[in-house]
Amino acid sequence: MRVALLTTDNREHHRRYDLTEPYFGPAIESILQGLATLEELEVHVIACTQQPMVSPSKLAANTWFHLLDVSKVGWLRTGYQGCVRAIRRKLRELNPDVVHGEGTERECALSAVLSGFPNLVTIHGNMTELARLFRPSVGSYLWSAAILERFALSRAGGVLCNSSYTESIVRRRCPRTWRVPNALRASFFEALPARSAATSKPKLLNVGVIGARKRQLELLRSAEELHHAGHQFEYFFIGAADTRDEYVRRFLREVEQAEQSGFARFLGEKSVTELISLMDSASALVHVPSEEAFGLVVAEALARNLKVFGSEVGGLKDITAGVEGAELFPLPDTDRFNESIARWLNAGSPRPQTAAQEMGRRYHPKVIARRHLEIYSEVFSRPSSSPIAK
Repeated sequence: MRVALLTTDNREHHRRYDLTEPYFGPAIESILQGLATLEELEVHVIACTQQPMVSPSKLAANTWFHLLDVSKVGWLRTGYQGCVRAIRRKLRELNPDVVHGEGTERECALSAVLSGFPNLVTIHGNMTELARLFRPSVGSYLWSAAILERFALSRAGGVLCNSSYTESIVRRRCPRTWRVPNALRASFFEALPARSAATSKPKLLNVGVIGARKRQLELLRSAEELHHAGHQFEYFFIGAADTRDEYVRRFLREVEQAEQSGFARFLGEKSVTELISLMDSASALVHVPSEEAFGLVVAEALARNLKVFGSEVGGLKDITAGVEGAELFPLPDTDRFNESIARWLNAGSPRPQTAAQEMGRRYHPKVIARRHLEIYSEVFSRPSSSPIAK
């Protein structure tokens, strides 16, 4: 079976046109690792760029890579019409059995549903729901993404939903859905290190792009309360920080003060290898977003047998259901949240023993890739409902 997978090459997203190898977000990287193990699949990854780049022709034995040049006018300002048309031309050359659009954040879902081939879409972030929550200005990126998402979902051959929360939102717009969680990158399933007796303060991690939705500023203030109550710990905040955002600037000011007080530090962005090393030396992950389609970092932390404290939102409820060492709390119940962390600290900050095994059973790339193959076969076996003929 030949599958075209439409995604974003992060060299374009981050304007790293000097790099010669494509790189992708964690959810895409992990599913490509899984699909690469399926000999019965021929995978063609397609991405668009505003500037030509040197790229490999293949990413794995069964996986080809196609980078398409699209001028600046063909992107968001025209509803990604340049990308849609360039992708359609490439798809007619490849003649895939199924076209899979990865995400509604940019051109991928739109290009899939307008491809003229049997298609499906994966939801990574719920643009319409985020627009409802944050009320973006007319013409802004999020406002535009929400409109394009509604258009794409109403025409999709089906939607892969990464959580029950996402499925509850999407089903109103596309009745044909499958609940398929994101896979974790294979490196998170490498052997766990031997645990030595704790000789320092417990380390708590927060991982994610600094911003209002991830609520790092609120978490920092909660940590300050625990610190003033006499509890011994260290918080490490990890993630990208765009200083054009006022929320980010406030966080950076306050975390600098927290570092001087000795209970929190901001470490910036880290590679996967560095992140896993930090997880293996820590005791817990704290993740309290106000909205979360899935919550990949929570599953990653549990795959390293970290204790998890999180907010009772979105996909976090699916990930933590029945898993040792995971506690969720309704927002904004700061008192209950801090009381639980305090009890855990007083108990010696224990880590779970069985969480990693459960994450492997649920989210290993090979497990999720097999489910994708089943869905591709189902989509291909049914008549296409696409409004554009092949």
